[in-house]
Amino acid sequence: MTKKPFINALIAILYIIFIVLLITGISSISTLQSNTSEFVAPIIMISLFTLSAAVMGYVFCYQPLRLYLDGKKEQAVKLFIKTVIIFACITFGLIATYLLVINI
Repeated sequence: MTKKPFINALIAILYIIFIVLLITGISSISTLQSNTSEFVAPIIMISLFTLSAAVMGYVFCYQPLRLYLDGKKEQAVKLFIKTVIIFACITFGLIATYLLVINI
C-alpha cells in the first residue's frame, strides 16, 4: 500500500468495517427470506475469508515486500512491524471503547 504504517492500518480497519456492513446487510436480507440455502452460505463465508486474507496480505505486506526486494531490509521490517503495532492499537482501542460502552 503506502510507506506510512498508520495509513496501512487505517485502510485495514476501514476494510473490516466495510465487510461487517456487507455481512450485516446480507444477514438482514436473508432473514427476510426463510429458505436460505445451507450449501451456499459456507461457500460465501469461505470465499469472503479468502478475499479478506488476500486484501489484508496486500495491505500489510505489499510495500514491505517491495522494500525488502529493493535491498532495504531494515526499512521493510520496520514498516511491517509499525503497521502491525498501529493496527493492534486501533483494534485494542475499539475493544476498549466497546467494553466501556457496554458497562455504561
